[in-house]
Amino acid sequence: MAGDQVHVLSALDGAKTQWYHFTAIVVAGMGFFTDAYDLFCISLVTKLIGRVYYTVPGSPHPGSLPPTVAAAVNGVAFVGTLSGQLFFGWLGDKVGRKSVYGMTLLLMIICSVASGLSFSHTPTTVMATLCFFRFWLGFGIGGDYPLSATIMSEYANKRTRGAFIAAVFAMQGFGILAGGAVAIGVTALFKNRFPAPPYAVNPAASTPAEADYVWRIVLMLGALPAALTFYWRMKMPETARYTALIAKNAERAAADMSKVLQVEITKEQAGDLEVAHKYRPSPSFGLFSGEFVRRHGLHLVGTASTWLLLDIAYYSQNLFQKDIFSAIGWIPPAATMSALDELYHIARAQTLIALCGTVPGYWFTVAFIDSVGRFKIQAMGFFMMTGFMLGLAVPYDYWTGKGHQAGFVAMYALTFFFANFGPNATTFIVPAEIYPARLRATCHGISAASGKVGAIIGSFGFLYLAQSPDPAKTAHGYLPGIGVRNSLFVLAGCSLMGFMLTFLVPEPKGKSLEEMSRETEPDKC
Repeated sequence: MAGDQVHVLSALDGAKTQWYHFTAIVVAGMGFFTDAYDLFCISLVTKLIGRVYYTVPGSPHPGSLPPTVAAAVNGVAFVGTLSGQLFFGWLGDKVGRKSVYGMTLLLMIICSVASGLSFSHTPTTVMATLCFFRFWLGFGIGGDYPLSATIMSEYANKRTRGAFIAAVFAMQGFGILAGGAVAIGVTALFKNRFPAPPYAVNPAASTPAEADYVWRIVLMLGALPAALTFYWRMKMPETARYTALIAKNAERAAADMSKVLQVEITKEQAGDLEVAHKYRPSPSFGLFSGEFVRRHGLHLVGTASTWLLLDIAYYSQNLFQKDIFSAIGWIPPAATMSALDELYHIARAQTLIALCGTVPGYWFTVAFIDSVGRFKIQAMGFFMMTGFMLGLAVPYDYWTGKGHQAGFVAMYALTFFFANFGPNATTFIVPAEIYPARLRATCHGISAASGKVGAIIGSFGFLYLAQSPDPAKTAHGYLPGIGVRNSLFVLAGCSLMGFMLTFLVPEPKGKSLEEMSRETEPDKC
């Protein structure tokens, strides 16, 4: 009878790769496209908003967002994402993945558009409404993490499951490139139509009134790809594993999968599964039970802590981009550019870094994860990140000296490459593979939320920590910190801890979800 229990599920594990798998990757990946697009564009948008709304007449420096306002704009999205990961992860296990899947995408579409329509023309009201909509945008994005990962893992066969989940996550790469292309394209159009002098020449004219439309258009266009896939997301059937193992309707699971996958599952096989459930029910332990702690407690510590440490390092790296670009002359001093010139230069430089380091890392993971394995890729990624950060920090004065900046940029890009061909991808993939079906989305949401705590620490803690120890060299409104060099040493330490904690995470390569989650083992009395 135990063998009969998994007829439907083993048919999925043995299914050939089909066109529907690729459709599911695109449909499931649109949330991550929107996530990456928004994260890429918001740093550009806030610079432009600073020029439009916070320029002080007579000041020798262009306007910029006050530290508290900048923290609020970025922070509310992170808090929203964290909340969405926990809420939708729990809800996806309670009512079904498909039941709430369309809700997250709809929330992203509405809030992306609404962010660009932030009301009024005064700084306080514009920023208040922008923060409000960015919280709910983050809430929708957060929900997509556990739902997309869980849905893709439950659709995929065990031979290529890692590559399919990684490909969903790799849609972030297309989101980054789309964000760069849109920012560059929209800015170029407005620059040609509304030319403006540099700030140092004419402060008032350097930010044309039409610049207020640029950031709004850039944010709103991020909703377009998500809107185009909304219909197909609503047409996706519930996953067979949820229907069979949680809803206990194996015949419906077989019928749903037969619609979209070329999998032959007879009614007799589906019936066998239902009988098996009746006489040998699946384990029923909860998240806070001793049985869960015995089976998966260390796994949850491993997936949550490695994602936390990865995001501290990953999000902190973004803070150094502006300094690097300025040091090698990619971005001239702000006062020598108009508002739209500054946006154009930064977007072009960040897109180049993404194209050379970030995006290739995602697709290396897709290519190798099912042959090399999750554990090896994650351990290698953390180890290489540690090495490259130490390689940047130890000879920091050498790298920032005249003539050596290109080497610094190459090392910096390689840390991004090994983050993405490493723990940034695997921390997303593994939690969708190792937990029981009825707790899978919840545990993925907990792991992802832990990562978002790391993102908050990385983005805000290191924003202050990386300030120069010399009060005369700190950014306006910030207290002295420990400097970029010492911050890199701290980040190397985080990466090394991530490497060590990776040993708590099991290897799911080549195994079914039921093997990894021990779904068919009875509870211990």
